[in-house]
Amino acid sequence: MDKTILQDYIDACELIKETERDIHRLNQKKKTVIQTNVKGSMPEFPYVEQHFKIQGTTFTVKDDNALRYEEKLLEQRKVNAEQIKIQVEEWMLTLPSRMQRIVKYRYLEGLSWEKVAEKMGRKATENSVKKEFERAMKNF
Repeated sequence: MDKTILQDYIDACELIKETERDIHRLNQKKKTVIQTNVKGSMPEFPYVEQHFKIQGTTFTVKDDNALRYEEKLLEQRKVNAEQIKIQVEEWMLTLPSRMQRIVKYRYLEGLSWEKVAEKMGRKATENSVKKEFERAMKNF
């Protein structure tokens, strides 16, 4: 496994969030109900005016099928992104604790190497942390 998987992890996490928003948007669209009042009467005498409340969705069966298909695709996209996320998290468990911290700060939190070195403490420098990470990635 190489460090490009870390970028995939970040993208997968963002994709999960975006997909959840898209699914929510679709569900809101499916729940949209229009209602109106109409009036009418019996066709024969005596004419008696009656009022009716009509409600329904604004889309057709074809539109409903398209929405369901799109939701299915979004769910699959979310599952795929979650699998990538899990793979990276399992991989991170194989790293030493120090390297897990470096990866977390640099890639998951998006800190600069300088900030990572500050968080690592123990007189770590920007270059030493970066080199330590690069050496560790060559072994994986």
